[in-house]
Amino acid sequence: MAVFEYTGRSASGEAISGQIESATESGVAAELSGKGIIPLKIGRVGGGQSEVGLKIERWRQRRRISLTDVIMFSRQMTTLTRAGVPITRGLRGLSDTMRNPEFGRILGEIADELEKGHELASVLQRYPDIFSNLFVSIIHIGESSGRLEESFEQLFGYLTLEDETRKRIKSALRYPTMVICSMVVAVAVIDIFVVPPFAKLFAGFGSELPWATKLLISTSHVTTQYWHIVLVALISAWWFARKWIATPEGRLAWHGAQLKLPGIGNILRRAMLARFCRTLAITLGAGLPVTQCLSIASRAVDNDSVGQQIIEIREDIESGDTLTAAAYSSGMFTPLVLQMLSVGEETGAVEDTLGEVASYYEREVDYDLKSLGDAIEPIMMVFVGALVLVLALGVYLPMWEMASAARH
Repeated sequence: MAVFEYTGRSASGEAISGQIESATESGVAAELSGKGIIPLKIGRVGGGQSEVGLKIERWRQRRRISLTDVIMFSRQMTTLTRAGVPITRGLRGLSDTMRNPEFGRILGEIADELEKGHELASVLQRYPDIFSNLFVSIIHIGESSGRLEESFEQLFGYLTLEDETRKRIKSALRYPTMVICSMVVAVAVIDIFVVPPFAKLFAGFGSELPWATKLLISTSHVTTQYWHIVLVALISAWWFARKWIATPEGRLAWHGAQLKLPGIGNILRRAMLARFCRTLAITLGAGLPVTQCLSIASRAVDNDSVGQQIIEIREDIESGDTLTAAAYSSGMFTPLVLQMLSVGEETGAVEDTLGEVASYYEREVDYDLKSLGDAIEPIMMVFVGALVLVLALGVYLPMWEMASAARH
């Protein structure tokens, strides 16, 4: 919380000034308006540098708005709208209590825009990095139908499932990532500090060195003598890769390659299909046309390769195919899922069936993620064992040969 100085006028036109403690300028303005004071000037106390100081303070407090922040916001808005709290008053209250100051500031800006007469969905659309297309579409439907609390509740449930899936994937990949990083650090230390003294010792042997020793000496020489070139090459490769992935062609190729990764690719595909089915179930249940639902779902999966397949399903439906026929042509789904979709279309409960399909994929992903660690562990052990073997052979084989020659 910061202290702000203000000047304003009362309803009778009397000049008023004072200080108020609040998180944002918009919070001060809302509090003054509630007291019947028209604010003329608001400034942070101690901010002689005014705008520059305010920008520095915002940069210091700036923190990435995470999915957890959006989930908490959805839950709180569900409670507030259900209790009948006006949307602008609810946003003002949340802007002052959010754990993320940056998100609180943005909620204040949204409240300002709502007071100017804009719709909530159109304002949320201005923040695509925070609120997805699905989020905006569901809120738009809730505003149009007068059931905004149900929209926030749906989004809370969907985003919670999404967050849990992401956490499970990160948890499964944490162990192999730590092992690989530890191995990289260990090899770097050995190349820089251990191998060079042995290389000088082995150089005096005057005999042919084993292949493992030559490999260690060569990698150590590159690391110690040309580290700056290697570093520049790695940074350049990383920079060019990011630029390439930022292009539509590069992003499509990268997303397609992710789905072909051994072991992990199938899990990612099922996780994206679960997200697709869950998104389609929510949007169909909200009353959107199926083609618009598919367009939203193609962006919600966050993978251009899968998104392209979803667009093809939409085009097939626009050509006159049923959802089941289009899904069969795409090759994305198993026969069991296609049978469930067919039954859903016949009974007129497609959104319920899609919810079941999403749950089916989510259970599969959950099972695969739990067994992923068990599958990766022996592979990592073999890899570490091979590395240790090369290091041991490279260092000790010449010493054994030297000891054997000395005995003879």
